[in-house]
Amino acid sequence: THKRPLPWRKNNSPYEIWLSEVILQQTRIDQGIAYWQRMLKHFPNVETLAKATEDEILKYWQGLGYYSRARHLHAAAQQIVKLGYFPNTAQELLKLPGVGSYTAAAIGSIAFNLPMAVVDGNVYRVLARYFGISTPINSTAGIKEFAKLAQSLLPVQTPGAYNQAIMDFGALQCTPKGTDCNCCPLKDTCIAFMTGTVCQLPVKLSKTNIKE
Repeated sequence: THKRPLPWRKNNSPYEIWLSEVILQQTRIDQGIAYWQRMLKHFPNVETLAKATEDEILKYWQGLGYYSRARHLHAAAQQIVKLGYFPNTAQELLKLPGVGSYTAAAIGSIAFNLPMAVVDGNVYRVLARYFGISTPINSTAGIKEFAKLAQSLLPVQTPGAYNQAIMDFGALQCTPKGTDCNCCPLKDTCIAFMTGTVCQLPVKLSKTNIKE
């Protein structure tokens, strides 16, 4: 009912979802939508993207930064065309250049209904607060703990809808500042709200600066 009206949600095209996820890896949604529309206009499918030159792709990517994303996109498109179909298993998705566990889970669950839980910054925040988990999200133990928890909560019949819902919930309701807790539908069962630790969660280890 309250989902964000994002253009790549109008259908379950794996190509459009993949393109959006790569763009949004280092880009805000409000900026990313315009680039997604521009890329889709010039490269409407994976075949046209694969046939394009790197210079053409970088031309339309200009301004987004992190240009390795565009190069990985091009290499992955050529890999997909060579394969003959869009990868539809976790193992195949993870073989694509520039696709890690989060991106694979997003494409797999939304486009192919694969039971793969996404874990991004929004998901870390929602789970850490709701369950009162103080394990640092960027520690080895934390990454494993949250991945296992996220997977255990995933409804196998509707993994794509659930993944999008928890990410939207983190983006719209359970925000970093946690200012909307009093009107949150989950406040009565949220450990962080009940213990007054919303602003302390999630915990993130600070990186040590090495001086020479």
